[in-house]
Amino acid sequence: MTVGAVCEAAFASAREAVESGRIPCAAVGVVGADGESAVRLEGMAALVPARETLTREHWFDLASLSKVIATTTMILTLAEQGRLELDRPLTDAIPDLRQYDIAGAAERKLTFRDCLMHRSFLPAVEPIYTYGDDPARLRAFVLQREWRHGTPVYSDINFILLGIAIERLTGAPLSDWPLGAGLGFGPPPGPAVATEDCSWRGRVMKGEVHDENAFALGGAPGHAGLFGTIDGVLGFARALMAGEILPEAMMAEIRTAGDRHRTCGWERAFAGWHGGDACSAETIGHTGFTGTGLWVDFERGLAWTLLTNRVHPTRHADSDIAILRPAVGDRVITAWDEQTKS
Repeated sequence: MTVGAVCEAAFASAREAVESGRIPCAAVGVVGADGESAVRLEGMAALVPARETLTREHWFDLASLSKVIATTTMILTLAEQGRLELDRPLTDAIPDLRQYDIAGAAERKLTFRDCLMHRSFLPAVEPIYTYGDDPARLRAFVLQREWRHGTPVYSDINFILLGIAIERLTGAPLSDWPLGAGLGFGPPPGPAVATEDCSWRGRVMKGEVHDENAFALGGAPGHAGLFGTIDGVLGFARALMAGEILPEAMMAEIRTAGDRHRTCGWERAFAGWHGGDACSAETIGHTGFTGTGLWVDFERGLAWTLLTNRVHPTRHADSDIAILRPAVGDRVITAWDEQTKS
């Protein structure tokens, strides 16, 4: 079975999106559990201030893929080592969380699992970068703020707190954690794909993290900041399928634990999700705001990634990324299953 043919079939949707001008560039990669992989790419890594053709060596701003490739992996590894318990409160690692209201602060009752599964009351996002430009002071702001309560939503704040917990437990920034070839917190060591012409920073982001809060928090918080090549992302997916990233007990936390839409850190397949409807129920995935995504179908022993710069030069344009992602996923699975039957 060749993953090259699967990748070529899946890339048809991405190629059309590039050629129609909806996104500047796209890279699609597919890898099997045996390690065989294939990559297809097309388009421009940058349009402004100068045009630059995408290559396989370019580093993408992975945005919220940071949450699963980096932060979730780190938290589950620390849990396996006995340095934290998922169902214990964050205060085990961050005793000064809401330290001026120890008896009444709801934030002090949040557990590691609450944050991993986005089942806290915390808001989806907050413009933390508007409160100052000192990363240490902004971390203190996050810890001492009385956050407004709401129904559980997908929240960057959950993972910013997890990132601070990792820093406290390890005594080191997240950027010190070894993540494998082709992955790392910025700036990347090779050519970078451009993201947005940022109105706040007054320049096109290229090799600098796109997310404003991640930038203000020092570039390597828990919710964003990771960069990667397409081979780096595929390498992570292959190692995850092979059980090289997490031991069996922690793999169960991302494959089966949780609710019908979420496991620890990851989303799981459900009708109408971003990974397409053709994948198995044993599929997990995640997306990133810059136009990235990674999906792993454990039943088939297959993973695929779609990396784009859909926010370049502006996020305020209709890239149809919500249509492109499931289209790529459905093409991957359809082509894979056709080969399996033949």
